[in-house]
Amino acid sequence: MALARRAPKLGLALGSGSARGWSHIGVLRALQEAGIQPDVVCGSSIGALVGAAYAAGELERFADWVLGLGMRDVFGFMDFNLAGGMLKGEKLISFWRRNFADFDIENAPRPFAAVATDLHSGAEVWLRSGSIADAVRASIALPGLFTPVLRDGRMLVDGGLVNPVPASLARAMGADIVIAVDLNADILLRHMQPLTVTQDAAAAPLPPLAEAAADALPEGADKTAAPPWTTRLLSILPGVAASPSGAEPPAASLPTPSMLDVVMTSVNIMQMRITRSRMAGDPPELVVAPRLAHLGLLDFHRAQEAIDAGYAATQAALPGLAHWLPA
Repeated sequence: MALARRAPKLGLALGSGSARGWSHIGVLRALQEAGIQPDVVCGSSIGALVGAAYAAGELERFADWVLGLGMRDVFGFMDFNLAGGMLKGEKLISFWRRNFADFDIENAPRPFAAVATDLHSGAEVWLRSGSIADAVRASIALPGLFTPVLRDGRMLVDGGLVNPVPASLARAMGADIVIAVDLNADILLRHMQPLTVTQDAAAAPLPPLAEAAADALPEGADKTAAPPWTTRLLSILPGVAASPSGAEPPAASLPTPSMLDVVMTSVNIMQMRITRSRMAGDPPELVVAPRLAHLGLLDFHRAQEAIDAGYAATQAALPGLAHWLPA
């Protein structure tokens, strides 16, 4: 008995990569222009955040908000914390709930899922039910930066630790053809350069976000005095000490990387290696790999650059999908 022919089910797996994740918006726009509508979408870390906006039908409104982000806006979402991670992450998720749709994943206009990691067992956790905002909050909980999330008796952190580009989850959701977006493919180019170092606060100007923190001090406060602890903390964040143009300081001034640079470099390398291993075992039909090595961890204010890179990479990759889809 011959099986009935059917249209293939298309899945989109959006990868992790912090601020580089805004490139997913460019990927989705390029797919829409090509008339390609994924049947299911899933994401890891920042990919879960953008994927949730897309699944909710809010992509363009979300993109408008992203493009309006300045350095002071990014700083405004930082709710500093002393336990579990430097940021609680509640400001960001509260903003999402107020301004974008929050509903049970089962009721999403487009099938959606997010990946998180069980902090105690190391198990990969697929979030396919419950609040979409809560799922995103768990998936973006980068260890050391965001506090973990307690959900169903499990302590959850960033999904990028175990599945940076969740093509396997897209397959589990029924996808026959998977488009995977890998934000870490060219990250080695960044780490072949000297790492950013902590500047001497007495001898160097404040980095952009730290300057924003100083500007936020009450009127009349002495901004030339010793900076508040939030400013001192921001000065060690990777990607913050760099100039807005992304220019790197001379190599001679880079003898030692900051603590967080070492941690985040290690996470990026780990995710790159895990991605290669997992995609070799279950390769997607198409890989989109935007060139994003020039963007740092907290360069959320450089959204246009990331979106343009995602759009260009998708246009370059789309011919490879032609023989998988009906004419």
